[in-house]
Amino acid sequence: MRVLIVESRAELGKVWARHLERFGADVTLAGEQDSAIAHLQDTAYQVIILDLVIDGGSALAVADYASFRHPATRVIFVTNTSFFSDGSIFRHCANACAFVPSATPPADLAAMVEHYGAGDQVKDAVGSPT
Repeated sequence: MRVLIVESRAELGKVWARHLERFGADVTLAGEQDSAIAHLQDTAYQVIILDLVIDGGSALAVADYASFRHPATRVIFVTNTSFFSDGSIFRHCANACAFVPSATPPADLAAMVEHYGAGDQVKDAVGSPT
């Protein structure tokens, strides 16, 4: 399973990545919007872990691009703010599947990725299943 983590705090992203790799995930880290978009241009991911507040861009732009380019990709939003605490993120982002605090234990986040990524296989940029 391919997972893209978009997190400006590199150390937190690395902690999440290590847990996901233990589950056998192929993990890519991006620290900002442009890097995430570049990865999405070349590769399809089953799940994106996306911090709602990223340095250097907009998380909503990343989610929107992912929805356009890879409609089957699911997005788990994480945040340490109260933005969208009313659940409205699910109305704004069709590919949102979860909205959790940044402090969610990494093992729990990995279990969510495994759950949401277990559905239909996503095709990569050249059309072969991943």
